[in-house]
Amino acid sequence: MEPLFIGIDGAQDRLDVNVQPSGDAFTITRDESGLADLARRLEALGPRLIALEATGGYEVVVAATLAAAALPVVVINPRQIREFARSTGRLAKTDPLDARAMAAFAAAVRPAVRAIPDAQARLLGQLVARRRQLVDMLGAEHNRRRLIEPPTLKRRLDAHIRWLERALHELEDDIDTTIRSSPRWRTTEDLLRSVPGSGPITASTLIADLPELGHLDRRKIAALVGVAPINRDRGTLRGRRMIAGGRAAVRHVLYMATLSAIRHNPLIAAFYQRFVTAGRPGKRALTAAMRKLLVILNAILRDQRPSHSA
Repeated sequence: MEPLFIGIDGAQDRLDVNVQPSGDAFTITRDESGLADLARRLEALGPRLIALEATGGYEVVVAATLAAAALPVVVINPRQIREFARSTGRLAKTDPLDARAMAAFAAAVRPAVRAIPDAQARLLGQLVARRRQLVDMLGAEHNRRRLIEPPTLKRRLDAHIRWLERALHELEDDIDTTIRSSPRWRTTEDLLRSVPGSGPITASTLIADLPELGHLDRRKIAALVGVAPINRDRGTLRGRRMIAGGRAAVRHVLYMATLSAIRHNPLIAAFYQRFVTAGRPGKRALTAAMRKLLVILNAILRDQRPSHSA
């Protein structure tokens, strides 16, 4: 029997489903009864793979429902779907066409199925994401205050900055409580923080946004984060290696952790200094140090041994 591949395009109130290679398509409501019906119908089909596009959170409940029914579901980066559709000459964009493109992508690429975060993991991810938003808002308000002259407006900005700082502090307490409520996460945080330069924000972000840490080899984890050098060769020309893609939020906290590690972690400091002494540009040396720190953190979680005994 020919394997089936299914694409699901999710909106706020409905889901468009496409089955390949048969081309069958149907729409269901995105509510409790609709999701239960979807799981039953897909179980009866027995698909090889089900692909959903990451759509700002709309996909989470759908993916979790299908995963709970032991169905092989994978959440795909929207950019991959768009590039795949363009490469096959599909320029039009509607929900049914997007579902068809996802099914075709699943059939052609067959991305690996990864575990779907449970409710507690989703909560932590949302808390960490909200912290990033508050930090961005604080930075924007501080920048505005430097440019504003009227004292009345400055006082209002000061009040908002104080409110944001209190909200950030409370949110960080919530993140710490959430992590400490899970024995597994508590152990993971302690392991990550055993590395000089890796603090509580680095640890919580890695737990929430990089669950693959400790489960992939060093090359795959570097590529996943976006700190692996990519070849840009053509014929006899050897282009400069550059990083691209990956998880920007993880890369941002890894960057800050590496700056700290260069000052406080002798291993990372020596590694960074070797690149600088060899005449490498500072940005390239820092990227290499980021990759080195990530590989160390990955090995520590893989071996379940803190830094001082690694």
